[in-house]
Amino acid sequence: MPHSGSRLPSLKKPYILGINLKILVNALYTGWMLNLPSLGEQIAARRKALGLTQSVLARKAGVGRSTLEALENARLGELGFAKISNILAAIGLELRIQEAGSLRPTLEELMDEDRDDQGLDRQR
Repeated sequence: MPHSGSRLPSLKKPYILGINLKILVNALYTGWMLNLPSLGEQIAARRKALGLTQSVLARKAGVGRSTLEALENARLGELGFAKISNILAAIGLELRIQEAGSLRPTLEELMDEDRDDQGLDRQR
């Protein structure tokens, strides 16, 4: 579903397309592939960041609340592409196909990020 035109709330952690960058970097660095439980975790995080209940998101996406709840809590073995796409669209996200490992950070990039994080911690 298209977004209603109102601005998305500011997210407190660094997000790209609603995915916590630290989780994404760790996932790509270790060669981890996106699976249904991790997708459900990201959907739950985005839904909460947007201030939506499971019932509201399920209604917007055209899926049952019990399906969404099972997805978010890693109790779903499989879910069709159309349902996943509808859920993601309802929270302003999409799936993309890319070469495996194409976004894997270098050791230097990870070390720079760590130094930046430590610098921010010292400023507090």
